[in-house]
Amino acid sequence: MPALPEIDAFTDDLVAIRRDLHAHPEIGFEEVRTSGIVAEKLASWGIEVHRGIGGTGVVGILQGTGGPGRRVGLRADMDALPMDEITNLPWRSTIPGRMHACGHDGHTTMLLGAARYLAENRGFAGTAVFVFQPAEEGLGGARAMLADNLFERFPCDEIYGIHNAPNLDPGQIAVFPGAAMAGADFFDIKITGKGCHGAMPHVGRDPVIVAISLAAALQTIVSRNADPREAAVLSITQIHAGSAYNVIPEEAVLAGTVRTFSPEIAKLIRERMREIAAGMALSFGVQIDVDIRGIFDVLVNHPEQAVATAAVAAEIVGVGNVLTEPKPVMGSEDFADMLRVVPGAYAWVGHAGSVPVHNPAFVLDDGILPIGASLLARLVETRTVA
Repeated sequence: MPALPEIDAFTDDLVAIRRDLHAHPEIGFEEVRTSGIVAEKLASWGIEVHRGIGGTGVVGILQGTGGPGRRVGLRADMDALPMDEITNLPWRSTIPGRMHACGHDGHTTMLLGAARYLAENRGFAGTAVFVFQPAEEGLGGARAMLADNLFERFPCDEIYGIHNAPNLDPGQIAVFPGAAMAGADFFDIKITGKGCHGAMPHVGRDPVIVAISLAAALQTIVSRNADPREAAVLSITQIHAGSAYNVIPEEAVLAGTVRTFSPEIAKLIRERMREIAAGMALSFGVQIDVDIRGIFDVLVNHPEQAVATAAVAAEIVGVGNVLTEPKPVMGSEDFADMLRVVPGAYAWVGHAGSVPVHNPAFVLDDGILPIGASLLARLVETRTVA
């Protein structure tokens, strides 16, 4: 079956919710409207609602009528990205500089769909815990909820999350045990030189030249220092310097991200970044300040829960469409922080379209909404049994 019949019956409602959320995106810790809609929907279905968890997070609690059982958590992220949309869809973003380019509007809607189904079909044992998380996109929303005692206040025996996947075929679901997504650092490197006239560089210390040289040198860390058998990425994603054609600026800034699966490789890269920067500073006679921050842990799926997710996925899309071969990705996801506290698993749901996430032309396939909702709902029905 492609989706639970009861969820199929209200798919149009899910599409309407998703498109409304898409038209009104909110970035991390600003999800006031989004969390308000989530809370209102949950309450309307008779689900106990708790707001303000970790800032703008929402938690819903639903007790099944099937007797004692386990507490199973389902998690979705709610935040958008700080970027403009270029799709020109009727439900495109109405807020400049804000876009649901990663499909979190879809994840929120899928979890709402699962919550509605379970509220209308309460025969499961135990308790369902619906976790709507803010600020997944590098702002620490999961850590904020954990710091707000998420699992002390709302205990879970296990927890599950899903993500849309335009790189998979429609109807495919991927899940596997072990390391599934990379850990990530973000970094900012500030180079302070000596500004001067662009026609007289000899009286200054040009931070732009240093930035260019440093950017090239940092790329040698992965290619020449890291074990080639270990996956690692170092990407410089921002370079900022200068404001005029004829002025050598005082400062230049590099920023970017590092992705790894190994704490040892992450440590090596951080150390080499600082060593190379220090050497460059001495060589060019400038000051270089390096700030490296650990943002995401490696996301590790627990074996039992990964197998359980694959079994439920086979019910929904057929065993031939469930991909269980380990293929870790270099992207990161702060659901990893929750999986360090509570066992669980994270899965990907394939959909139509070839535009990748984090692209201004990304379009979520609404056809995955009932599939994702069904997967989440069945995880509660099958995993709450003691």
